[in-house]
Amino acid sequence: MDSPHDSHSSPASPSAAGTGASASGSSSSVSSPSRYESQKRRDWNTFGQYLRNRRPPLSLAQCGGAHVLEFLRYLDQFGKTKVHTQGCPFFGHPNPPAPCPCPLRQAWGSLDALVGRLRAAYEENGGRPESNPFGDRSVRLYLREVREHQARARGVSYEKKKRKKPQNQTDQMSPPPGSS
Repeated sequence: MDSPHDSHSSPASPSAAGTGASASGSSSSVSSPSRYESQKRRDWNTFGQYLRNRRPPLSLAQCGGAHVLEFLRYLDQFGKTKVHTQGCPFFGHPNPPAPCPCPLRQAWGSLDALVGRLRAAYEENGGRPESNPFGDRSVRLYLREVREHQARARGVSYEKKKRKKPQNQTDQMSPPPGSS
């Protein structure tokens, strides 16, 4: 009965009750938050919980790039992406033929998206853009390091997808042979 296109297949969460959406409103402006907004709120709440559970607890105002890195490293233990170590015979192979004992880590793309959502959430929750710990240089360098290491370890390229430029007749086109 549940199909991927069935809009009623997702369970209702207890936190959805306080979103301000009314059951009687039919306007799209009072619809439930987008998947991105819901994920951003969950990520923000998780980060806040992490700060409260730290010993000693840390307020958001005290939080800096080093604390964000600590959080990202903490999340690594819940990763599902196999990242081969230098000594592994499958280092650099995108599809290893057999299992190996290499650790599971958070994928770079997941970390990058998480940092982007938390960076936006920080400012939406009253943080100043110039003091945003998620935009700290150390966080950007860490993400670049993770991307490069995972690309080497997994034999995967993380090249940016090139946007197709609108084609002009005069740009980058040579005349067809014999049309001179």
